[in-house]
Amino acid sequence: MDTAKNDPQEALAARLRMLQELSGLGVRALARDAGLSSSSLSRYLNGQTVPPWPAVVALCRLVKRDPRPLRPLWERISNPLPAPPKSSRQVRPEPRNTLPRDVPDFTGREEALAAVYAAVDSHRAVSVDGMAGVGKTSLAVHAAHRLAADFPDAQLYVDLHGFTEGRPPLDPDSALRMLLGALDVPPERVPQEGLEQLAACWRSELAGRRVVLVLDNAADAEQVRPLLPGAGESVALITSRNRLLGLDEVPPVSLDVLSPEESAQLLALASGDPGGPEGRLARDPDSAAEVLRLCGRLPLALRLAGARLRHRPGWTVGILVERLAEGTDEFDTAFAMSVRQLDRQHARLFRMLGLLPGESFDEYLVAALADVPVRGARAMLEDLVDAHLVQQPTPDGYRLHDLVHHHARRASAEQDPAAERQRALVRVLDYYVHAAAAADAAMPFVSPARAVSAGPAPVELPRFADKNAAMSWLVSEYGNLIAAFETAAAVGADAHVCELPRFLRAYFARRCGTTHLNVLFERSLAAAERLGDPLLLAEAYSDLGFARYNAGRMAEATEAYEAAGLRVSETGDARLEAELTLRRGYLGWDAGQVEEPLELFRLAGKLYANADCPEGSAHAAASEAWALLQLGHREEAARLARQVLDVPHSDPAWPPALTARITLGVALARETPDEAARQLGQALESAREDGHLHNQAWCLNCLGVALRQMGRYDEALASHRAAFALLDELFEEHWKIHFLNGYAETCRLAGLTDEALRLHRQALELGPRLGNRYEEALAHEGIAVVLDGTDPAGAAEHRAAGRAVLQELAPGAY
Repeated sequence: MDTAKNDPQEALAARLRMLQELSGLGVRALARDAGLSSSSLSRYLNGQTVPPWPAVVALCRLVKRDPRPLRPLWERISNPLPAPPKSSRQVRPEPRNTLPRDVPDFTGREEALAAVYAAVDSHRAVSVDGMAGVGKTSLAVHAAHRLAADFPDAQLYVDLHGFTEGRPPLDPDSALRMLLGALDVPPERVPQEGLEQLAACWRSELAGRRVVLVLDNAADAEQVRPLLPGAGESVALITSRNRLLGLDEVPPVSLDVLSPEESAQLLALASGDPGGPEGRLARDPDSAAEVLRLCGRLPLALRLAGARLRHRPGWTVGILVERLAEGTDEFDTAFAMSVRQLDRQHARLFRMLGLLPGESFDEYLVAALADVPVRGARAMLEDLVDAHLVQQPTPDGYRLHDLVHHHARRASAEQDPAAERQRALVRVLDYYVHAAAAADAAMPFVSPARAVSAGPAPVELPRFADKNAAMSWLVSEYGNLIAAFETAAAVGADAHVCELPRFLRAYFARRCGTTHLNVLFERSLAAAERLGDPLLLAEAYSDLGFARYNAGRMAEATEAYEAAGLRVSETGDARLEAELTLRRGYLGWDAGQVEEPLELFRLAGKLYANADCPEGSAHAAASEAWALLQLGHREEAARLARQVLDVPHSDPAWPPALTARITLGVALARETPDEAARQLGQALESAREDGHLHNQAWCLNCLGVALRQMGRYDEALASHRAAFALLDELFEEHWKIHFLNGYAETCRLAGLTDEALRLHRQALELGPRLGNRYEEALAHEGIAVVLDGTDPAGAAEHRAAGRAVLQELAPGAY
């Protein structure tokens, strides 16, 4: 359980620990620079004592961070809100264990294991290095399994692909996001961008947990350093083919090949030899010694050779030596021998597996790769698992050891025609695009993406019963999808580069930072430009504009939308035109425009209707209703919101329905407070069940506005504070611009004029920076109302400034 999420005091301590991480200072040095005692600071960081507010301010200023986002959380500790009721369907998550299976024939390595455990005890980290195939991963995984009982919060494994042929090493940004997801850290709490911020968030999450982490196949120290635990008791086991000299704080343990005795023992175990004088190895000791030599006393090669002997009871050890001797080198002998024992169909599939871009695969992908039914792919995979050529770490998931993957790739290049390899790779890319499209179709979004055009769909795809199943698949396949994207870019498969990011939009909206989203759509646009297809170009410019908008890059979003508009007219695609029109409405509204966004929302609704897309029409109508409400047109907003709710849809968290319920609840607050409370309560319940913290914050803030209009000021203030606490937890400063003025008005009517003035001034500072001129104008008017009784001149100045902004936005409308 994430205690920081449920305990405000621990949440504040976690934020302070993150500040310490950003400072790069120890407790004593940080206390000295902040003017605090080291003992007091230690209690603050451990959550034992609530720091005074000036201490929080001092710590924030040391790392040049704004302390204001922490203020609501600090206040909640002294005046905590009641916890929201939990859904009866919520289930306490089990600790995550992603460790590969421990090899049952682990042999020897007592000295190395002792060194690993000693390093873990003294430094909470160890680096295991050695040549390829020497058993680094087996040792680290074996040690992690034995340590698991002492680290019950999670046991995590990530392959960093430092030496995987055909793909670059996993960058620390992606690795951190995968690890934070494995800890079930809500995506909204993960920093949107910046490796430093991600690493600080990761270390903060580990500080209160006991986790054992295996970082496999590291390329160098720089790849690993951001992933290491900081304060706390979690430990990391790192493997690399290189000595990681840059990690001075991590003790190294170097592995050599097995001793002759250990090699013989492992070969006997892997081959199922009964031992004693009757065993095949004992009857031919010279041949057995030759097997050890040909395998280079490497554990992986010995296991593969032993498996061949075990499954061939008619073979002598001499025959095994002959087959091994036909190999080209110590690494390939066992692999080639194992493959030669396969029939033609199995051998072809094994070679094709070397073409896969990702680190794992399932039976659906393999069926597409080999162009066979899923049932046949499953049967062949089971045979390859038995032959120790394919690993099966989970019931539905498979992978290749990196040396085996290298051998399969090289064997395919030597034996399979180039045209056949190209066709197989295209089938893989087609599969990933179509599977992502199927998952996307199960996720709620503004409007569904169009059908795939990159290539034909495989005969069989994964089935997603609901959005939760789709999201689970996207999370588990994230690394493979990105690897497929990179492969498509590398081989010039521009159609796949164009389409894959588009089918990941709903996933990115929940799980990934805006920086990554912008980069993907930039590359998608470049591919579309190479293809020269007006439809793909229009989509790519529109998607890039939406990514820019979500990142707060409004001028670049405007530029991308204008480029998209020029090309949409060439396509004649009404649905694409509707989507672009709706997006331009959002951008205009956030920029403070009034009349044009309303017209764009209405036009988008008509275009969606012409395109026979009722979901899109509902979303446009819901956006229009919300805008009308903000402009004071309550009756019209309520009427339009009810029309949206009449559109049939099975998902209570469907975005148009959520927007409509919020709009209706605020619109009816004065006339029919009971119905208003019911609508807003239902919206909040669906947002919580959906796990979307941004929408929860929106619902809570609007509930505060409605409660204020009902005259229930104490409840309204509590709801506003809960909304801002969520935003602080998300590190989403830019979202506050939509909530600040409403919160301030509640404070003013509740008699908290100083707080109201502070919030309006915060909106006045944030609005121009984000390009939201309408909220800027509202902030001026709010300040004027607060100052009317005490500073008439200041009130008049702010009122005039607000009107000037409004006139600038919409001349003659105000």
